Amino acid sequence: MRQNRLQKIAAAPYPLFASALLTLALASAAHAQSGATRPRRVNPQTTNQEAAEQPSPTPAPRAAVTRSALPQSGGDTTHAYTLFQQGQYADAAREAKQIAAANPNNSEAWKLAGFAESGLKQYKEAADDLQRALDLQRAAGETDTPTEDKLAQALALSEQFDRALPLLVVATTRAGKPPDATMLYYRGLAEYRTKKLDDAERSFDAAVKADPKNAISLFYLGRIAYERGQADAAIAALNRATVADPRLAQGWQLLTLAYLRRAGEAGDTPKANENYLNAVRTSDALVRLRADESSASLNAQALIGAKQYARAATVLESVAAGDNTQGSTLYLLGFAHNRAKNYPRAIAALERAAAKTPDNAEVFRELGFSYEASKQYAKALAAYQKGAQLAPDDADFKLSIARVAPFAK
Repeated sequence: MRQNRLQKIAAAPYPLFASALLTLALASAAHAQSGATRPRRVNPQTTNQEAAEQPSPTPAPRAAVTRSALPQSGGDTTHAYTLFQQGQYADAAREAKQIAAANPNNSEAWKLAGFAESGLKQYKEAADDLQRALDLQRAAGETDTPTEDKLAQALALSEQFDRALPLLVVATTRAGKPPDATMLYYRGLAEYRTKKLDDAERSFDAAVKADPKNAISLFYLGRIAYERGQADAAIAALNRATVADPRLAQGWQLLTLAYLRRAGEAGDTPKANENYLNAVRTSDALVRLRADESSASLNAQALIGAKQYARAATVLESVAAGDNTQGSTLYLLGFAHNRAKNYPRAIAALERAAAKTPDNAEVFRELGFSYEASKQYAKALAAYQKGAQLAPDDADFKLSIARVAPFAK
């Protein structure tokens, strides 16, 4: 009778860690405290990393820089300009800054320094020097489109989005010239980061129309849709993004999350299973690109949703050996081992998870199940009692305590 009860528990759905959505760094795992009664099936909407790292702004492919767009040789900048042409950006920047220090009104020297610093990916310094060049040009009544556009890019890449946006609007609305896809991407990024989501969506959409393989703009279209809870639209955009750039790790990550969300919305149906299998496929691609703990954890969640428990455990074992393994990863590992009926390994993982996350009732729920299934009733009782202390309103802990207490001698 007790064994039948455990089989029912093992087959039931279960909660997983919830997490904060859509930050520019990996979200920390949080613990779901549902009122359900025992270890339950994965809820893919509560993954331990919602929405991917959430990716830092990835530069779009840069438009080719023609000679007319560069600082012009002449006067005392000739040698520095030659260095720039040869790709010796550090030397070019150093020499141009020396010229600008000696003659602060030399806009060409400031411009050349900014271009060279951009080549070195020193975007904050580039933005400062290009702003000096642009101010001098405007004071002299000059208009220099290359300086404006390079400054706009440097400001965006140094995350000065409020300053970048007006210049990017100018760059993408010049009369008689179709807007460049790269500049449209930067405009969309600035709008996104300044919380103008409708404007950002239009800009990214325009960038994709100008360049249908603009993977990073497609990614952001998918991200905006995901944030709005539009799983179908997110999946459509993110599939296009990962086709355009198969090495776009954050695209695969967010696409996996979108499939998991859609699976969760579908409930226990064949449509849900289809989405879980798609999540397995996309998270497999992610792991091939970025074989770290966060990717393995997401891959495992997809595998658990698809009921591929043994494979999920194998994936997690590859990243769980270190002392710095997160408690959420160890919880997933213990759960996968439990459902694969490998109780000794489940216990080992969940004991580590309990040590790292002692305030998470779900860990003790699962750990109690592991002990009970392996007939370690005293330990099962202690785990359930700890869970009940953490979640006093959870009726399942009370039932579990009552079930094992007679045998815990």
